Amino acid sequence: MAAKQIKITIVFDNYAYLEGFPTLWGFSCFVETGETTFLFDTGSNGRVLLRNMEKLDVDLKKAEALILSHPHWDHIGGVDSVLEAHPNLHLYVPDSLSKHLIRDLDAQSLGVTVIDSEPQKILPSTYTTGTMGNIGEQSIIIDTDKGLIVITGCAHPGISHIAARAIEILRKPIYLLMGGFHLMYDNPEQINEVTETLDALGVQYVCPTHCSGDLAISMFREFFGERYFQGGTGRTLTL
Repeated sequence: MAAKQIKITIVFDNYAYLEGFPTLWGFSCFVETGETTFLFDTGSNGRVLLRNMEKLDVDLKKAEALILSHPHWDHIGGVDSVLEAHPNLHLYVPDSLSKHLIRDLDAQSLGVTVIDSEPQKILPSTYTTGTMGNIGEQSIIIDTDKGLIVITGCAHPGISHIAARAIEILRKPIYLLMGGFHLMYDNPEQINEVTETLDALGVQYVCPTHCSGDLAISMFREFFGERYFQGGTGRTLTL
C-alpha cells in the first residue's frame, strides 16, 4: 500500500529557508509518512542538527529509523549526537561505510542493516535504490498515491541516473525529486541537459538544495517554474 500524505522537513542544510538557522555544509531531513518516521542523513554537526530540530518542533524520538546515504562527513557528522539523544533507532547504512564505524553504530543502536547494490524495501512504502556509483551512495524512494518521492543525499552517481533507477525499480513516475543534486561544479550546458532529462523522465516537482549549487538552483527554478520548491533548513513540504 502506498503512503498517502508525506511530511518532509529539512533540518540541516547549507541553505536556510527560514531566518535564524545556521548554514553549515551538509544535509538532513526528517520524514513522516503516516506509516513510518525516519531521519535521512545527519548533516555535518550533530549539536546544530539537534538545535535545529528543537527549534522546528521536530521530535527526533518519533523516528523509528536513521538512513545514511553515503560515507561523507557532511552527511554522517551528526550520527553520534543523534544516537546519544535517541539510541532506539534502527540504521540503514550503505556498505561503503567503514566496517569499524558500522560495528560501532550497531553497538549504539537497535541494530544496523547494511545496504548493498540491490534495491529493496526497508520500511513501509519506503525503498532504497541500493548503493550506486564509485562512492557507494543510496537514495530513498517513497511510494505515494501521487507518485514516487525520491530523496538524495548528494547524488554523486548523477541525479538523472538516480531518478531513472527509481522509476525502473517501482515502475511509477516521480512526483518529487529532492535533496543534493551535486551540480555545483557543472556549467550551464550540463545543467540544462539535466533539467531536460529529468523533465523527459516525467519528474513533476523538484527541490534541489545542499550541493546542487547556486547556478543549478537558479536554472531549476527558471526551468520548472511552479514545479520548483525552494529548499533550505526549515523548509517543510506536506505532500
